[in-house]
Amino acid sequence: MLRAMADIGRLWRAARTLARHDALLPKEFKDRMPPSLKFARWIFGGGGKAHEEGTPGIRLANALESLGPAYIKLGQVLATRPDVVGTEVANALASLQDRLPPFPMPVAKAAVAEALNAPLESAFSSFSEPIAAASIAQVHKAETTDDPPRSVAVKVLRPGIAEEFMADISAFAFAARFAERFSKEARRLRVTTVVETLATSTALELDLRMEAAAASELAERTRNDLNFRVPVVDWNRTHEKVLTTEWIEGVPIRDVAALEVAGHDPKKLAQTIVRSFLMQSLRDGFFHADMHQGNLFVDESGRLVAVDFGIMGRLDPPMRRFMAETLAGFLARDYRRIAEVHYEYGFVPPHHPIDTFAQALRAVGEPVFGRLARDVSMARLLQQLFDTTRRFDMQLQPQLVLLQKTMMVVEGVARGLDPEFDIWEASRPVMESWMMDQMGPEARLREAAEGFSALGKFAQNLPQILRNAETLSNMLEEGGLRLHPDTTRAIAEAQLKRTRHVRAAIWIAAGALGVLAVTFAL
Repeated sequence: MLRAMADIGRLWRAARTLARHDALLPKEFKDRMPPSLKFARWIFGGGGKAHEEGTPGIRLANALESLGPAYIKLGQVLATRPDVVGTEVANALASLQDRLPPFPMPVAKAAVAEALNAPLESAFSSFSEPIAAASIAQVHKAETTDDPPRSVAVKVLRPGIAEEFMADISAFAFAARFAERFSKEARRLRVTTVVETLATSTALELDLRMEAAAASELAERTRNDLNFRVPVVDWNRTHEKVLTTEWIEGVPIRDVAALEVAGHDPKKLAQTIVRSFLMQSLRDGFFHADMHQGNLFVDESGRLVAVDFGIMGRLDPPMRRFMAETLAGFLARDYRRIAEVHYEYGFVPPHHPIDTFAQALRAVGEPVFGRLARDVSMARLLQQLFDTTRRFDMQLQPQLVLLQKTMMVVEGVARGLDPEFDIWEASRPVMESWMMDQMGPEARLREAAEGFSALGKFAQNLPQILRNAETLSNMLEEGGLRLHPDTTRAIAEAQLKRTRHVRAAIWIAAGALGVLAVTFAL
């Protein structure tokens, strides 16, 4: 009961703040509101004159920023769910600023000493004032006590932030359960799942060892990339609440004039940013998902250096293959094939006519052809694709939405360096190599090898199969082979989720089983 009262109190204060920014029940929808909502708008003090500038999405972003860390993170999660908040609001939330005033130096030093279980002076010979502060942590520049000393960046978790997040997320969960209990639309949108996503992602961000692991993994995957690198993690000075990495001496990517003075070519850097992002996401399936201008630098050798690995994205192999076939279909203007791919992966329910879906995809693709490539945004093309597929009951795939949102940020950074930037031309070498790897002859050979590997594993299990032969024989004599209903259902679901290549492998294996069965029968 006390927890529920605390949750209601937090939600009430948040609702008043949203109303003051005219973001709770926006004035744009006032004429369509029933009397009950107009009364609620009045109760909460909606339509405050000082905060009515901008679109509803911008006002919502401003309100969430003023509410503090948990609400900023909620806004970032909602930015990946245009199906919940709408495209305009999602785009506005994507630019949500994650900045807060720093906490005092004595508090930061005490937190580092407690985390490392040693006096701060034993690890660092110098420790600067905070140089950046966000909702979860702030960053200091320091010198290590090593011989010779090294310059490092020390990220320190805000004291008490975990408890504050837990309280706010508890309130979010209370509101989500209440909404789903009384609203069919809330149940359709699975708002409790949104809160669960926020809770999971926040738990990872509140453990700075997870960010260190993400930086380490990205560094390992990109170690052979000549134009991109990741700061080295100092694991001896890293803890759940403290992350220490190599200090980057570089020019911020946002300072075009300074880049030119340092001898770097902004146009070439724009290409590097886009190609690095595409190689990470498509080649490796693991990408930096927060590549805004504040997180990118250029070192003295001209390499792009990324920092802040709290938000990372993954694309599993099936999703990358889906992207390969979808992109190939658009490039070939084969909209029927794109539609087939969506059905083969089980993304679009089969009750929708495939020809109608292909027609909708044509409406997305055809306007692109005949326009100058620099006038076409790859991120917006993907957004239009997602908007179309939602009309055919395709649930948003979080992996793809995060990819699209990051691509939009990356495109913006690239065009900030080069206003005439052509993202298609910059992407072409990476996309061609990736598509050949995913769909070319070598890919087919790998798929065949995987099929033979599966048969090899089957052969290894052959003795066990022979021991079960008598049981199978008895079942056949009694009227046929019986499968448990759960097994039948699982096979059907797996079949719907497989691509045509995987289904071919299943039928090859089934054929091999048939040959073995005939052999045993003889």
